[in-house]
Amino acid sequence: MAFGRSSRVKQRPVEPVTLKILVAGGFGVGKTTAVGAVSEIRPLRTEERLSEAGRPVDDLEGVESKTTTTVAMDFGRITLREDLVLYLFGTPGQDRFWFLWDELAQGALGAVVLADTRRLEDCFAAVDYFERRRIPFTVAVNCCDGAGEFPAETVQAALDLDPGVPVLLCDARDRSSVRDVLVAVVENALERAARDRRPVVT
Repeated sequence: MAFGRSSRVKQRPVEPVTLKILVAGGFGVGKTTAVGAVSEIRPLRTEERLSEAGRPVDDLEGVESKTTTTVAMDFGRITLREDLVLYLFGTPGQDRFWFLWDELAQGALGAVVLADTRRLEDCFAAVDYFERRRIPFTVAVNCCDGAGEFPAETVQAALDLDPGVPVLLCDARDRSSVRDVLVAVVENALERAARDRRPVVT
């Protein structure tokens, strides 16, 4: 027996796996709010005030009180488990900033598409984007004030989604609600990767 040495074996700290998740959707749907609600760090935001020059371009119907817009991205981080950390990248919602999406999408495991039932058509572009690039995504209906609540099946039919695309109801202001959506995004992406027999790059 060697004296002076602890009989206990020190466990090495767990090196967490980090995954990149996109938070997408139409203008004013709640992407910045969702990232901010769930992030364990102070979220990075690239918001600018809406200007008079942009009013002919920006459709504010249903979100008339909105005064700012994301011009590049939102960024946050959440630890789901000791060994699993998600980096969240919120995409800009306006058409003129969509050229940034390709950069943000590189290396993403999956995405959540936030939808507002008052402006459901605004998330069509995000759905099409992820379908074309075969990036697994989950649709989360933001049940914010004034938005009608519809069954997930109704939303899935309205968006003409494949049966395998999960549709959840959430509140983008509530941390636990957004966390549940992110867990569903990761599970859906991993299940799809297993079905496709493609390795998940982490």
